[in-house]
Amino acid sequence: MTNDSKLREDICFWARSMFDRGLTGGASGNISARTEDGGLLVTPTGSSFGRLDPARLSRFDAQGRHVDGDKPTKEMPLHSAFYETRKSAGAVVHLHSTHSVAVSMLPETDPDNMLRPLTAYSIMRLGKVKLLPYFRPGDAAMGDAVRGLAGKRSAVVLANHGPVVASKNLEAAIFAIEELEETAKLTLLLRGSDAVELTDAQIADVVKTFEVDWD
Repeated sequence: MTNDSKLREDICFWARSMFDRGLTGGASGNISARTEDGGLLVTPTGSSFGRLDPARLSRFDAQGRHVDGDKPTKEMPLHSAFYETRKSAGAVVHLHSTHSVAVSMLPETDPDNMLRPLTAYSIMRLGKVKLLPYFRPGDAAMGDAVRGLAGKRSAVVLANHGPVVASKNLEAAIFAIEELEETAKLTLLLRGSDAVELTDAQIADVVKTFEVDWD
């Protein structure tokens, strides 16, 4: 199996895994990942994570031209913005996961750092998560909003829509977006309680130890 073929299989494997666990339903969500030649493999528009065909994934060349496969997700401007501003990005994952969307709609949510400091792992894998405003699905302005962050955030949540995470490779991006959703779930479970969060000193220790971008 070539590396390109393996990446196709991996995208479909992880997509099916997230679909089966209810992290994104119907024809929602999209994934892109860098190929060895600098191109991209992208999940097609209107496709279900539960039944992706590796051979039909959208293929882009290193110049950003669609060269093979089905029509790509309409959220390509969002994906492209992450690759342009975060040169280390090897994959981008976008879900419509329930708890993350719910937290995006709460009036008390801090738009600059929308997840409460509940666990070390959310800080390690996500850094600060930026809450972006609502945009119509497919609106190119979503990409402009990500570019406006100048590469400082690897994870954002689109209000009333869902989370988007960029990471060094596909597996890391999957693990990070799952951590985001689990932390959002904890946030809702603990809403209104006197839950003990990580202290500033504990956060600083995690940031320093794991070299987290916390600006």
